[in-house]
Amino acid sequence: MAYCSIEAARDAGCTGTDAEVAAWIEAARERIDAYTQQCFEPTDLVVVADVGADGLVILPRRVRTITSVMPVLEADDGPSLPASAYRVTSAAVLGQIDAVHLTWGGYDDLVAGAESYNGGWAGLMARWGADQVKVLGEFGYDAPPLLVAEGNALLAAHLQAQAAPSDADTAGDASLTVDDEGNNVAIEDDDDAPTTPVSPQASTGSTQVDGLLAMYLNRMPAIGGV
Repeated sequence: MAYCSIEAARDAGCTGTDAEVAAWIEAARERIDAYTQQCFEPTDLVVVADVGADGLVILPRRVRTITSVMPVLEADDGPSLPASAYRVTSAAVLGQIDAVHLTWGGYDDLVAGAESYNGGWAGLMARWGADQVKVLGEFGYDAPPLLVAEGNALLAAHLQAQAAPSDADTAGDASLTVDDEGNNVAIEDDDDAPTTPVSPQASTGSTQVDGLLAMYLNRMPAIGGV
């Protein structure tokens, strides 16, 4: 699902057929997701996260619902923990964080190691010694916030403009050679160009859009594939 409409992207300066504009909107949405490390729509995800002190598992996305939590053991995933074995909090509630709290309590006298006299599920988790858990659930915002939608439209136009340098750009930069279709076909080497690599998530590519999205940045470490 796009974060903005085709009409909004056109108003921001994006041009072309509806399919072309939609493609730029999707490219911009991917940039926004990578930059913010958020989901701005309900999304089913499988997340692997570290188990911290006191069984706290901080999750890297806005939590909606959690359907399964299982320890990641050396040989394979452990059994799913019952809902009574953990507590879920979401940053959607003021003052809370997106997390699973594994030492919340609970026991099952029918499960070896999780009996009430054995420390319950918290005791079993401690004996497993699992450093990570796999969490399945639904993450993300109910809908894209207004600033995210505006950023998606502006970034779509920005990315399109970057991909096709204008005649003015070509005239002002002798290092560019552009064919009749606007494709850059030759770029001279620049010995003064910076050699330090830039993180692909350091910016959306537009400082204007970066500013709009600043309040939605997730400072959690990125998880590959999420």
